[in-house]
Amino acid sequence: MKQTVAKLFHSLAGRYGSAVLDHRATLVIGAQLTLILTANVTAFALRFEGDIPLEYRQIMWDHLPALLLIFGAGLWAFGIHRGLWRYVGLHDLGKILLASLTSAAIFYGVIHLIGGITQYPRSVIILTGLLNGLYLAGIRLTVRGFREWLQVVGPRARRVLIVGAGNAGELLVRDMLSDANYDCRPVGFVDDDPIKRKKKIHGIPIVGTIADTKQAADRLDAQEIIVAIPSASTAVKQKILAASEGCKIPIKTLPDIKQLLVDPISLQQVRPMKLEDLLQREPIQTDRQELRPLIAGKTVLVTGAGGSIGSELCRQIARYKPACLVLFERYENTLHSLLLELRAEHPEAVIIPVIGDVTVPDRVWEVFNQTRPDIVFHAAAHKHVPLMELNPKEAIRNNILGTRVVAEVALKTGVDRFVLISTDKAINPSSVMGATKRIAEHLVQEFNHTGFTKFTVVRFGNVLGSNGSVVPLFSEQIRKGGPVTVTHPEVKRFFMTIPEAVQLVLQASVMGRRGDVFVLDMGEQIKVADLARNMIVLAGLVPGKDVDIVFTGLRPGEKLYEELFEECERVEPTIHPKIHRAIGSPVPVSELTEWLESLEATVSKLDEEELLQDLKRLVPSFQPVLSS
Repeated sequence: MKQTVAKLFHSLAGRYGSAVLDHRATLVIGAQLTLILTANVTAFALRFEGDIPLEYRQIMWDHLPALLLIFGAGLWAFGIHRGLWRYVGLHDLGKILLASLTSAAIFYGVIHLIGGITQYPRSVIILTGLLNGLYLAGIRLTVRGFREWLQVVGPRARRVLIVGAGNAGELLVRDMLSDANYDCRPVGFVDDDPIKRKKKIHGIPIVGTIADTKQAADRLDAQEIIVAIPSASTAVKQKILAASEGCKIPIKTLPDIKQLLVDPISLQQVRPMKLEDLLQREPIQTDRQELRPLIAGKTVLVTGAGGSIGSELCRQIARYKPACLVLFERYENTLHSLLLELRAEHPEAVIIPVIGDVTVPDRVWEVFNQTRPDIVFHAAAHKHVPLMELNPKEAIRNNILGTRVVAEVALKTGVDRFVLISTDKAINPSSVMGATKRIAEHLVQEFNHTGFTKFTVVRFGNVLGSNGSVVPLFSEQIRKGGPVTVTHPEVKRFFMTIPEAVQLVLQASVMGRRGDVFVLDMGEQIKVADLARNMIVLAGLVPGKDVDIVFTGLRPGEKLYEELFEECERVEPTIHPKIHRAIGSPVPVSELTEWLESLEATVSKLDEEELLQDLKRLVPSFQPVLSS
């Protein structure tokens, strides 16, 4: 029956809707005058208990034009005709009552005080004002209620369970009930506040706590879960996701509270919950205003510009209007894609794409001499741990010799600032990749002893979604139905988003003094197994049922957990609360320079085992881990 009525209404609306909209003002004024008349007749009937004497009937009809004129003008003056009935609220109801009572007072003054018609019952005037306000409010509430009813019984409306019965949840439900664009029907709330237990908001019941999410979704036949807690901590989000495990329906969320305060329209921007929402720390915020004078009007060169970090660096740098942005990359496909993107986003920017390899000194010299960069961000590196275990010569050639080439050329061509992108795997390294990045850190710090270039290092952990990281791998495995492969049930990693990592790198370029190593306070490490489980749940699947998680054992070079500082390093705070400075010589071995001088000519001839022994000697904390 409900569906039939809804379909009939939608059919009539489609047929006559445009005609109604064209004459809306006339129809609204006509309806209001009709209700004023009805209120007056009802007031006389109540005054005389349904039997209006003939003489009072005559008084009623004689003064009806004056009544309609005064009450109609009063409603017009208060702008009652301009309100949209579907959105009527307490503010509108208050205006309607005030307009009706004001009109009644004016009518009394005109009839009794000016006209001297004392026979007109004062009680009828008061009742007319009250009933008129009641009728005008009633018809608006009826229209709003009918529209909301149509909204929730509509054929396309998805049944939605809302997590969080606070202000955001109430606003979301109100919007859903009044705005057909949502195509949603709220069927219940879950909330941990005991005061709200078994209560209702806009007629929608609060059916349990967050821990009851799965049972509530099943019981209410929900087709979607929306998390309406914009200020929720990571722990709360983790709790919500754990409680939703087994729900084969999408899990969505509202923007964070800061975005809602800036842009209230964002309440409608319900989006799927993402992995970034579950990072076990607050997102990093940096002072971007400091970056403008550093970058604006300068020539900036980024090596490894086509990689995950390098490309995001270029995107953010381009916003600050550098005089020239040089994209140094050896893979033409990624460079071409980035170039097209940047030119589309910043058509006014001067962008120079350069194909080149940081291990080729002549090419690096040529590019630096032609472009004369003021700032260099060195992001080019081999970073895939298992692959570098199999190819240690390439790791040494690219991560050590390549860094040395770029740093030397930067120094000799008068670059003002040089920022090396490093990794947490350089701390107590267990892999060839980590050891080579540790030596690269030391190289950059050593270059501060000569020349005017300020060399700094930025060290951070894994970034979500970077090329070769676990997130794209897990996504593809989930898409294929599993299994999701995790090396070890206890393996942990630090995680951050790519934009956050780049913000840190840019901030380091502002804060950096000679030889600084900056490290981000990345919060707690996340178990990779939990990451895999969360990704499966966010995909609307059940871990262990729809998609299995299989443990394959640690690969060569991998360890159970990462570190950000070594014991020999002293940690100092900086002006940014989430950025620390590591003080200490990373590679305290005097023969490093001599080894590097001979390495360039002999690396291709040396035995890999001999190279590994050199790394162990140069980086005493390097402890290779064999696969288990």
